[in-house]
Amino acid sequence: MQHLMKLTAALLAIVMLSGFWSGKSADEQRQERLKVRDEGLALLYKHAPEARNMVQKSYGYAVFSNVGVNFVLLSAEGGSGVAHNNRTGQNIYMNMASGGVGLGLGIKDFRAIFLFENKKVFDDFVEYGWEANAQADAAAKVGKEGGAVGAAITVAPGIRLYKLTQNGLALQATIQGTKYWKDKDLN
Repeated sequence: MQHLMKLTAALLAIVMLSGFWSGKSADEQRQERLKVRDEGLALLYKHAPEARNMVQKSYGYAVFSNVGVNFVLLSAEGGSGVAHNNRTGQNIYMNMASGGVGLGLGIKDFRAIFLFENKKVFDDFVEYGWEANAQADAAAKVGKEGGAVGAAITVAPGIRLYKLTQNGLALQATIQGTKYWKDKDLN
């Protein structure tokens, strides 16, 4: 019961930190997400310069700002972002949530950047947005010190993912289910 209460508190903290109830107008929220997208891409290009060409050549990409909490056997993440179609120029505003089990302890603020090879995988992500994964990582970053940049991994045929830690301290090995979905209030 105590673990359930702590997980509930962690999930509530994630929801509040991720901006779901920000009180800002839809236009302000869209502008914030575009700013986070631009900052995420700049961070990616700084740590993985070869990614710039991959982003430009991809059918589309998505950038998410996420907060993750790991507490012993339970993990949770929450965040928001924007998917961008390079062919049409359209931005699709999205949210994400994740829960899982495994060993871990810590909290981290990170960026997830997806690259989509073709229209089908982009459209499927935007419309259905599921990802299930196993992950193991260690991240330590506070301000400008430390850091973790995950190498690009193929998470599904035609989809590559970069994970970049902004701030936090976490050590984890988890199996998670993640859901990405369109933000009906911003699209």
